[in-house]
Amino acid sequence: MALGFSLGGFAAVRPRGEAARRPLITAAMLRGAASRIVPPLVVLGLFLLLWEVLCARPGAGLPSPSRVLAEAWPIIVDPFFDNGGTDKGLFWHIAASLQRVALGFALAAVAGILLGTLVGQSAWAMRGLDPIFQVLRTIPPLAWLPLSLAAFRDGQPSAIFVIFITSIWPIIINTAVGIRNIPQDYRNVAAVLRLNAFEFFAKVMLPSAAPYIFTGLRIGVGLSWLAIVAAEMLIGGVGIGFFIWDAWNSSHISEIIVALVYVGVIGFVLDRVVAGIGALVTRGTAAA
Repeated sequence: MALGFSLGGFAAVRPRGEAARRPLITAAMLRGAASRIVPPLVVLGLFLLLWEVLCARPGAGLPSPSRVLAEAWPIIVDPFFDNGGTDKGLFWHIAASLQRVALGFALAAVAGILLGTLVGQSAWAMRGLDPIFQVLRTIPPLAWLPLSLAAFRDGQPSAIFVIFITSIWPIIINTAVGIRNIPQDYRNVAAVLRLNAFEFFAKVMLPSAAPYIFTGLRIGVGLSWLAIVAAEMLIGGVGIGFFIWDAWNSSHISEIIVALVYVGVIGFVLDRVVAGIGALVTRGTAAA
C-alpha cells in the first residue's frame, strides 16, 4: 500500500499501480466506433427500405431485396458447391477472378514502378515515353481484349493481359510524379555518400516516392478488379464476370444482384489491403 493524497488532514491510500490501470474499452472509444458504424448502417437501411417500396409493386423491373434474398438464397448459403464445368458456387468464381487479378496486377506493379522510375528520373525518357503513355491509358480495357485474344489465342492469358494493361498506367504516372518530387537535399546526400544506382534506387528513390507509388497501386488494383469482371463476360470460363453474364442469359436477376454485392465488397477489401500495406510500409505517410 502507498500513501496517495491528503484530504482534511487524513491521508488517503490507494493500491500501488492503480493510476496506471486503464479500461480496455472506454466510452470515448465506443462513441467513436458508433460514429463510424451507425451512419452507413442508417443509410443502408434507408436505401433497402426505398428499394423494397419501389420494387415490391407488381410489374417492377427489378426484384425487391426480400425477393432477391428468397430467390438467391441457395447460392448465398452454399457458395462452395462444385458440379463440374462452370456450374460452381460463387466462391470458386471469385477465387478464379482473384487469381487472374493477382497475377496481372503483380506484373503491372513491377513493370509500372520500374517504368515510372525511369520516366521520373530521366528527362529524355519522360519526353519520349510520357506522350505514348498518355495516349495508351485512354484506351478502354475491353478494347484490348480482341488484340490480346489474337496474340495469345487463349482466354486466360488474354484476361491477365487486359488486367495488366489497364492497371499499369496509374502506377507509372504516380511513381514518376513521386520520383520527380524527391527533395534535392536527398540527391545531394546520396552524391556525397557516393551511392551507386542500385543503392540510390533502394535507399532514396523508393522510400521517398512510396506514398505516390501506393496511391498508384490503389488506383491500379481497383481498375484491375473492374477490368477482370468485364473481360470474363466475354472470354467465358470460371469467374465472377462469367457468372454475372450467365445469370443474365438465364434471367436470374437476383443472382446478378448478389454477385454485384460480392464484387463491390471484394473491391473495397482489395483497396483497403493495398492501403493498409502502404500505411505500414510508409509508416503512415501514405493515406489509408
